[in-house]
Amino acid sequence: MATNIFINLPVKDLNASVAFFTQLGFSFNPEMTDERGTCMVISDTVNVMLLVEPFFQTFTAKPLVDARQANEMIICLSVDSRAEVDRLADAALAAGGHSVPQQPENEMEFMYDRNFQDLDGHLWNVLHMDLTLAQQAPAEAAAQ
Repeated sequence: MATNIFINLPVKDLNASVAFFTQLGFSFNPEMTDERGTCMVISDTVNVMLLVEPFFQTFTAKPLVDARQANEMIICLSVDSRAEVDRLADAALAAGGHSVPQQPENEMEFMYDRNFQDLDGHLWNVLHMDLTLAQQAPAEAAAQ
């Protein structure tokens, strides 16, 4: 079973992307960094490889998706508090990211999340779940 995740994302401007994610508080592994890409450390087991588009293109014959125009995926980060959700989302917006409207039907009492797009249009969701509230919801529904 795999114990580490490396998400590979194409970026147009590596330096701009590093500056953006640095403002969000992420660090980078210098041993996995050169002019073609860098390894952004999310946690001990999760990393995001930011790869300049021409280098990313060497891994696949499929055309790149313009993430500003089409959805490719949503990267969801779970954090420890509502305050950390707000800190990351606010930092992303201050660093040049874009807000993404929430869908009201996705709102649940035990979850708090915010979305943003990075400089290349990749969608990020920052989420805090209060599992004590999640466990209460089925019991409350059954009591009605």
